[in-house]
Amino acid sequence: MVSYRTPVGVIAGPAAPAPTETPAAPTTPAEPTAPVEPTTPAESTAPAELTTPAEKEPSAEDAGAAPTRWRWTRRRQHLAVGGLFLLAALWVTSRIWLDPSGRVASLYTGDPAQVQFFLAHSVRVVLHGEYPFYTEQFNYPDGVNLMANTAVLALGIPMVPVTLLFGPAVSFVVLVTLGLAGTAMAWYLMLSRHLVRTPLAAAVGGWFCGFSPAMLSHASWHPNIISQFLLPFIVWRVLVLTRSKKPVRDGALLALLVTAQAFINEEILLFTALACGVFLLAVLAQEPARWRAAWRPLGAGVATCALLAGALLAYPLYVQFAGPMAYHGLSDAVRDYGNDIAAFFAPGSPTLGGNQRANINLAPNYSEENAFFGWSLSLLTIGIVVWLRRELIVRALAVTGVFFAVLSLGERVSWWDRELFTGPWQWLVHLPLLDAVVPTRFGLITSVVIGLLLALAVERAWALRPADRRTVRVLTAAGLAFALLPIAPLPLRMVSRPPVPDFITADRWRAYVGPDQTLVPIPVPSMGNTHGMRWAAATNLDFKIPGGYFLAPRNGNTGDPGRFGGRPSGVGQMLEEVATTGRTPTLDDRQRRRFTDELRHWRAAILVLPLRQQNAEPLRRAVEELVGPGRQELDVWVWDVRALSDRSV
Repeated sequence: MVSYRTPVGVIAGPAAPAPTETPAAPTTPAEPTAPVEPTTPAESTAPAELTTPAEKEPSAEDAGAAPTRWRWTRRRQHLAVGGLFLLAALWVTSRIWLDPSGRVASLYTGDPAQVQFFLAHSVRVVLHGEYPFYTEQFNYPDGVNLMANTAVLALGIPMVPVTLLFGPAVSFVVLVTLGLAGTAMAWYLMLSRHLVRTPLAAAVGGWFCGFSPAMLSHASWHPNIISQFLLPFIVWRVLVLTRSKKPVRDGALLALLVTAQAFINEEILLFTALACGVFLLAVLAQEPARWRAAWRPLGAGVATCALLAGALLAYPLYVQFAGPMAYHGLSDAVRDYGNDIAAFFAPGSPTLGGNQRANINLAPNYSEENAFFGWSLSLLTIGIVVWLRRELIVRALAVTGVFFAVLSLGERVSWWDRELFTGPWQWLVHLPLLDAVVPTRFGLITSVVIGLLLALAVERAWALRPADRRTVRVLTAAGLAFALLPIAPLPLRMVSRPPVPDFITADRWRAYVGPDQTLVPIPVPSMGNTHGMRWAAATNLDFKIPGGYFLAPRNGNTGDPGRFGGRPSGVGQMLEEVATTGRTPTLDDRQRRRFTDELRHWRAAILVLPLRQQNAEPLRRAVEELVGPGRQELDVWVWDVRALSDRSV
């Protein structure tokens, strides 16, 4: 289909004619010259490597003859673009950088706490050789299947030094910052080397792929989803296979990339595979003759990739699908998440033109705004497809983007929260692997497609040769500003959160909790109460806790459909209600006996209630009715329940 040695014109259509060469040392050029286009594919390994002769290192004689001028080399260009992306990522995360431990996204605080817990687990894997794919440090004694919960080992293990020095909260914000900037830079490098020659075109495409409204939506909560810096290279290696001279070697390289991405986020890896498949089918449907040259190297490379990646991932995948606490299928709470059609024409909440209140019924929640391109960009994208419709790659990209946009609508297609008809996702949701997909996230593929179309449009506009080139370029820049300004990123909204109690950070808990016992935070950790998970993460999981926020099989039976949380806890739900409402219920002996049974099941050593917990006084009274009076120690109330939970009594 396309080779890394093939200029973009082979698949993307004819490029502009090469300009006349300029002297090696022009004095005052009126305008920057475009790179020289090679006459044959073998002349260059990548179109973007064709640069002006100014990149040549000056000789000693030249240096003595005249002072060396500062030269805008390709490396400096890449560093400048990368610096701009990093500054943009720091701007987006600036509010959380002010206090990583004390600030969190304004809604849905559970996901950051879960990621910080997983980052602390990576510390235990590296320092203590702990089993990486399963843990009993939360949801004790049942434990949690980490392969089925996106434990981000490929991100957490490299971040171990940062986690040890500064804590998991700092590691979290570092991952978010690098995820945004790294994804944008990866797409920029891939585009500049293999799709477009104009630096501005590659920068615009990389910018949108890294800072699209969908990426900003996930940034506050899901660093594993926004860490897409391997995806451009996976896509590139798949396309290389279609014309590869060494398909076994190239398939092995692809397998290594696939394996690494599997330990970042498997869902994004599945999306990438589906997108590559749909794109290649769209190309072949338009030009079936390409199949004769592509099927042998593609088949050999894909087979090599499947064998090697399958061997590397065989055991982790076995643990994920057949190991302890494995589940089959997502929770019903997220399985029908879909985009509203109107979401494609509204700006995202964390953008310059966004409005949280206006978006409230257009997405499942604010962490899943996977479309939200705005009217201007949506119309511009349609205009690009119409303008460049003669190019094979543009038609294939358009088919790919529309296909996954339709799937992202979910099982029920709606317009401004009014259901219209049943969507095609209803026929696919029960298929293997797809039953674990959140359909609204298919919009992430459409975002990447739009980024590629923007890059191609800028490239084609820059290559036009009308009488007044400057006017065309000014109009192109104005069109980009008109389309992208409404969805320009703003700093992510943050709120303060309670600090980890001094009782935990000062290690006072160690006097009570043994290796096979648990510390029970009040309220018991759950999807809506994840502060206890942050306490454990702050100690690098040196103590166990019951409950938590994770995906597990219903009722703790391996192989059942998934749900959020472990076995239902009657007393845990009661304490959660007290924490929410502030009303203390009247308890009887039956509830006290049930609580004692749960304490024995958890092997609880102490119950801990922070003084600054919301509705702390009603919670204290409720716990005292269950187990008797507690005592204040530093900034918490503590109940020593080792005598009650001792199974030998």
